Amino acid sequence: MKGLIQWFKSSSKMKRWMLVVLVGIMFSCYGIAEILVIDEMSFAKAGKVIAIFAVGFIAIVLGLIFLNKRAMELVIESTDARMKNNGKNVNVNSLIFNKTVYDQGPKIVAIGGGTGLNTVLEGLKKYTNNITAIVAISDYGEAKTESRKKLKTLPLGDIKESIISLAENSEEMRKLLDYKFEEGKLKGLDFSDIYFSAMNETSKGDFADSIIRGSNIFNISGKVLPVTLDEMKIVAELANGYAVEEKAKIPEVVVDKFTKINRVRLSPSNCKATPGAIEAIKNADCIVIGPGSLYTNVIPCLLVNGITKAIAESQAIKVYISNIMTEIGQTDDFTVSDHLRTMREHCRQNIIDYCIYDTGEIIPEFIKKYNMEGQDLVHPDLSNSKGVKFIQKDLATIKDEYIRHDPDLVASSIIELICDDLKYQDKQNDPQYLMLNNKLREEKRINKTKKETNKRLKKYGKKSNNEITKGKSKFSNKYRDRIVAIKKADAKFDPDVQKRILKDLAEKAQKVEEEMKKNVQKEKKTRAKQKTASTRTKATKEKTPKTKTTARRAKTTKGKHTTKKEGKRVKK
Repeated sequence: MKGLIQWFKSSSKMKRWMLVVLVGIMFSCYGIAEILVIDEMSFAKAGKVIAIFAVGFIAIVLGLIFLNKRAMELVIESTDARMKNNGKNVNVNSLIFNKTVYDQGPKIVAIGGGTGLNTVLEGLKKYTNNITAIVAISDYGEAKTESRKKLKTLPLGDIKESIISLAENSEEMRKLLDYKFEEGKLKGLDFSDIYFSAMNETSKGDFADSIIRGSNIFNISGKVLPVTLDEMKIVAELANGYAVEEKAKIPEVVVDKFTKINRVRLSPSNCKATPGAIEAIKNADCIVIGPGSLYTNVIPCLLVNGITKAIAESQAIKVYISNIMTEIGQTDDFTVSDHLRTMREHCRQNIIDYCIYDTGEIIPEFIKKYNMEGQDLVHPDLSNSKGVKFIQKDLATIKDEYIRHDPDLVASSIIELICDDLKYQDKQNDPQYLMLNNKLREEKRINKTKKETNKRLKKYGKKSNNEITKGKSKFSNKYRDRIVAIKKADAKFDPDVQKRILKDLAEKAQKVEEEMKKNVQKEKKTRAKQKTASTRTKATKEKTPKTKTTARRAKTTKGKHTTKKEGKRVKK
């Protein structure tokens, strides 16, 4: 009885459709009754009866459809945690959110590190739970935090960021893992370091197992694995013969020495892959490499023993997501084909089937900002890349005034490739294909509406959909963001700004000169004081009266000197 009452609550939204069905039945019955009762019927009367019956019939059909739809939505809301927080936006396509369907999704392995890998993970978690992130850990030997020193933990920054990206609520997960204790005995310790050290202890020192168990406890969409458990350093061999062993100093040395990176290697070179990483690659449906720092995040993962071989032997689709912008001191003036060539030279074979790169259609003012810092767009030169199929997609977005990969656009591009592969295998009726295809359509619809609303908000000055910013022209409302970006980019070239900068520099130089003059004067004064003190000491010595003993000694010494001199003269 309680379950039946639930259907009639206001939150269930079922009564309205029941009412529609009842109204439809009434109209239909009225139309049928009119036909049965009336003996003679004119065309006007017949049209009226038919119209009433049609309205009633349509109301019944629509009421039943929406009743079933709402019933399915209620079942999903009550059984799936993903929909409880977002019940307002539930629709029939939300059936794909069912966790069992997600667990049957494609097996995807993402390899890399840094923000690039996290972007891919953040987008892919909407399509499948079968994600394995193989993360580069290359921070050995670098300065440790106080928390790491006290707990003696490994550098798990990249592992932590990947877990946050795969979490259902990334913001809350970040708050938890980044929390730093400020009082008590735990002062200065990070929660993430405490958690991972505790998991390592309970796993009896099995670090890989502790990470997997931690992923299961956090209930993230997949699992995170370090590429190796061995301590490794990235060594960059430069064109001028230098070898840089500190990851953070590689770009700095390259820029200072006006050289480039010939190749990178691992030290030691015999690093073993983490248990489970090779198996995940072999069983994968799709392997995603990049985006990310080519020499410090992507290639180091591929240099670990067994990883490249497993990728080459896998039957999965191998996809490389190209970087949008070049990196100072690493990939200066690199093109798309240069990225692929460098990977091929380090792996000694081609392991990429598809390369997805950006269209480069970015607001020029943001590119100008990067140009001023020495970076540029990765040019889409596709030569010298045999065996690789190139796919051009709109992947870029502006986040916090920086050019970044859009997680949803990157994920949808990867899922499209998987769907095309399933089509090629004649698996259009496969549940996996149906789930991915429906979700892909839904995400495209959502992205389209987002773009339209953003355009509308930009057009009306980011106030409301029906309210134009007062006192501003349509041009300024439409191109507001571009105008702001132009002003920021041109500010550095503004003569007034340059004058201010030069003025500040001149003032600073003047202050430095004054300080130096003061220091010189101080030094002169101290030297003068030292000279006066020494002269005073000499004068006091001369003024002091000689005693009888000193006078006698002086006379005897004078006599000795004269006798010696006279003796010498005689000898001569």
